[in-house]
Amino acid sequence: MKNAPSAKTGLRIFSPAKINLFLHVTGRRSDGYHNLQTVFQFLTLHDIVEIELTESGAIERIDRHDFELPDIDLTVRAAGLIREYTKLDNLPGVRITLTKAIPSGAGMGGGSSNAAAVLVGLNRLWGLDLDESSLLYLGSRLGADVPIFIKGSASWAEGVGDMLTDCNPPERWHVLWIPDCHVSTKDVFEHPDLNRNDRMITVQDYFQGRYGNSLEPVVRTLFKPVDDALSALNHYGKPQLNGSGCSVFLPCDSFKEAKSVASSVKVPTVSSPSCLNSAMY
Repeated sequence: MKNAPSAKTGLRIFSPAKINLFLHVTGRRSDGYHNLQTVFQFLTLHDIVEIELTESGAIERIDRHDFELPDIDLTVRAAGLIREYTKLDNLPGVRITLTKAIPSGAGMGGGSSNAAAVLVGLNRLWGLDLDESSLLYLGSRLGADVPIFIKGSASWAEGVGDMLTDCNPPERWHVLWIPDCHVSTKDVFEHPDLNRNDRMITVQDYFQGRYGNSLEPVVRTLFKPVDDALSALNHYGKPQLNGSGCSVFLPCDSFKEAKSVASSVKVPTVSSPSCLNSAMY
């Protein structure tokens, strides 16, 4: 590691949303977490994370959006964690500016993506030269979804979502519907009716369409807006709950098809960009 920061003093990072193309819960671990299987893919929908080095030595956050975040959110925690990890005491301060477009509680990983952006950005700005494995370790301490954004490529994931293998799912257009409700990941995973024993599948099973979302029945029962969205989109294909949030998506073969479906169901919040198999940073 180096003791001096790099010559750069600021970065502007596109911090993408993600979707889980499927999600199976395959068991509960002794530590209370759950074993999963999923495929992560990125969306062009993104937040913007700006990181600027300062002389104050403090970690600051500026919000450029119309909702409040806790004073110590994942980006502030990420900055503090990587600074603690370096064991260096002469690092500049950090000003983090967040411009949010990814909805909170939608299962799209906005907070995790922002945290990953801070880890990757400060590794560059502070000239730390941490390798990917070190950044993945730090990311895992912040949350189960942070490592995928550090890895930055579409992946097959197992374990708690931290055992990542490169995967190349088709880059399709999606109708994305974000109902007006907030789904708590903690509450869903603790629900007594959750199926925690989905069978393990192979990559071949996935590409042959033998998959789903283990959380969907519980979320549909608890949140009528999610149930209504899935029911409406079901007339046009095979919609799915996205991860453990409220958002649902419908894969489409073309932009024209996606726009037609979105117009037909009058989706209140629509994002129908092509998915990406690599993150924007």
